[in-house]
Amino acid sequence: MTDPTHTMLDHANLDLVLDNLKLGIIAHTPGRIITVFNREAERITGYLKEEVIGKDCHTVFQAPFCGGKCSFCDGNPLFPFGTKEYPLNIITKDGSARQLEMTVSAIISNDDVFKGVLASFRDVTESFNLSLKAENLSNFAGIIGKDKAMQDIFRQIRDVAMYNYPVHISGDTGTGKERVAYAIHDISSYGTGAFVPVNCGAIPEGIVESELFGHVKGAFSGAIKERKGRFELADKGTLLLDEVAELPLKTQVKLLRFLQEGSFEKVGGEKKVTVDVRIISSTNKNLKEEVKAGRFREDLFYRLNVIPIHLPPLRERKSDIPLLALHFLKEAEQESPNTVPGLARESLAVMLDYHWPGNVRELKNVIQFSVVRSRGNKILPSDLPREIAQDKDIRPLVAEKYPSQEVMPARGKLDIESVKAAIKQTGGNKSKAARVLGVGRATLYRFLARNKEIKKYVDQF
Repeated sequence: MTDPTHTMLDHANLDLVLDNLKLGIIAHTPGRIITVFNREAERITGYLKEEVIGKDCHTVFQAPFCGGKCSFCDGNPLFPFGTKEYPLNIITKDGSARQLEMTVSAIISNDDVFKGVLASFRDVTESFNLSLKAENLSNFAGIIGKDKAMQDIFRQIRDVAMYNYPVHISGDTGTGKERVAYAIHDISSYGTGAFVPVNCGAIPEGIVESELFGHVKGAFSGAIKERKGRFELADKGTLLLDEVAELPLKTQVKLLRFLQEGSFEKVGGEKKVTVDVRIISSTNKNLKEEVKAGRFREDLFYRLNVIPIHLPPLRERKSDIPLLALHFLKEAEQESPNTVPGLARESLAVMLDYHWPGNVRELKNVIQFSVVRSRGNKILPSDLPREIAQDKDIRPLVAEKYPSQEVMPARGKLDIESVKAAIKQTGGNKSKAARVLGVGRATLYRFLARNKEIKKYVDQF
């Protein structure tokens, strides 16, 4: 027979242990009734134990703590035998914002029955703020950068994630607009919903409205069944309208109406469809100039541009190039069974002096190309793509600083090894390979025609 006094002591000791942990601890039943809430959880959230024990966690906390990020909304965990970790922004009881690192696990009995949920979380608000203040945060939500401009963007991402206001991200091609959009999505209450990016400029004008809003059966020739659009697919998640400046004016009107009313009609339909979607837009164009030119509605501009975020080009934050290059080298190492070379100091000097018209995307391509081309344990200037080593401002610099280092041959002259590397990088796409090599397509085709060995290599792709 169980000694009730002994059981009470066990519970008291367990509470004592939990209250001395430096982690917030919450446990709830499969029906979401909270059973455990320790002292650190009280401190972080601002709620007292007596306010939450025995209550539904959604009723107590709501979003974002128990909003879209919740893995157990239906009483069954998404990962019944695993653990889920993610960053999370919350609003405490007194209305202040806190940044957490959350770990959620299913409580499974010995006979594999789901018994509830255990969540542990750590408040990282102060360390995050200190890192931002000291400008030494180098990686936030998957975005790399220590430049002051990037530290400001990290702050903006953290702040806007808390609110469902439209965000507009501007910046040159290749600066990472989609990555920033995903970071906002990931740490927000919409983070477990779908992230649906759509390139507005890549959709033919005649079907753009159907692609975004869907259509009903018989709406037009070929509409043999009802179809969901991107807005419905992004319900409870985030829709990224990339290259939003390319939207036709007619579609801009319908988008404006959705932003005002939160609902829309499918093409050919009369029934209103309501979705809960976070809208983020992006473009490499100046939307204000597009408004002046009459190509973009002014009222829509103000609806989308509630929270503007501008990404600087890589040439304006060159201090991040070593950090980004190291990151891409580590990525290459994870993807390759072979040892990945390091980056020679001479090569870094060349890269720091390059103007990077393709921004971070171009830098990543350069690292991938150079890893394939390198034959030693270091990426040398001769391993870099021609457009970088042959840049008119860079060749004299390399020759002056590193006279003993082999410099790339004159622009337009090809060799078998560099062509092989470019073909491999581009998956056999000769047009892209020509751009990587810094030559015209005709020059590359003539080279392939003259060299049967390399032509056989290309034909494998």
